[in-house]
Amino acid sequence: MKIIIDTDTTPAAAAVKTLTVDEESAGQRLDNFLLRHLKGVPKTHVYRIIRTGEVRINKGRASADTRVQTGDLVRMPPVRVSTPSPDAPVAPGREFPVLFEDEQMLAIDKPAGVAVHGGSGVSFGVIEQLRQARPGARMLELVHRLDRDTSGVLLVAKKRSALTRLQDQFRDRETGKTYLALVKGQWPTNKKVIDLPLQRYLLPSGVGEGERRVRIAHKDDANAQRAITLVRVARLVGDFSLLEVTIKTGRTHQIRVHLASQGYPIVGDDKYGDFELNKRLAAQGCKRMFLHAWRLQFVHPQLGKPQTLQADLPPELQQFIDHVQPPPTPV
Repeated sequence: MKIIIDTDTTPAAAAVKTLTVDEESAGQRLDNFLLRHLKGVPKTHVYRIIRTGEVRINKGRASADTRVQTGDLVRMPPVRVSTPSPDAPVAPGREFPVLFEDEQMLAIDKPAGVAVHGGSGVSFGVIEQLRQARPGARMLELVHRLDRDTSGVLLVAKKRSALTRLQDQFRDRETGKTYLALVKGQWPTNKKVIDLPLQRYLLPSGVGEGERRVRIAHKDDANAQRAITLVRVARLVGDFSLLEVTIKTGRTHQIRVHLASQGYPIVGDDKYGDFELNKRLAAQGCKRMFLHAWRLQFVHPQLGKPQTLQADLPPELQQFIDHVQPPPTPV
């Protein structure tokens, strides 16, 4: 990446910089391109300088979703980057179970209870720990996200071109994302598609004030986002149903809210679940939400071939299933 100081010598422009887009960054959205180069600058500020036209591509205004191309000149106005506090915790280097790895990308089996990145009260997450564990890596960037309490397949790009191609597949709904979820009761076999719009909101004053939540919205609501979830019963486990849930849209808390809206909240869900049931099941060993990103299907960013990655149920979830419905004793 070349950094060229703008030739404008006025005091106001003294800190203006122009970035030349290299081949690895080609095809990336402008907002993501800037966030990568303006670490420490709040996202709200980055979007403001784009919206007000202070960021220019080849001297012209551009929107946040504009794709930068090799050789583009991106003008960046003076910005104040926050200096990390010397007392701020440093992410410990940590490797995670690897499902697949080549020169383009890395797929890991993310454990539950670990955020994918720092922010919102979390000092660091998977990506910061991976970078610490692999100081020689030229680039490690999240392709997509999983909720903190969800385990399973998580993709990390090792090249900018791979990141762009994979994110395009997620955005254009060309990936296949299937989760395993456990719910109480017998899921109706005729309930295979949930097509209900979702809306994000913040909890009012009181317990959890300001926390993000999601609810079913009216289809005509201006803030509603269409969400489609496909549900298949994998098998019955005692008084529970183990579901294979495939999402056609990637909305926040989509599976959790959709299943709960049908009267079948996910076991262990502390936001949309059956709290009394969760307490009883915690005593039986299920101390986390039973939602696991089981299978991910996509096209390899370099080879162009279909690829399927799968992460088995983690031990704590498999052990709970065996507790509820012990495997048959060998004859």
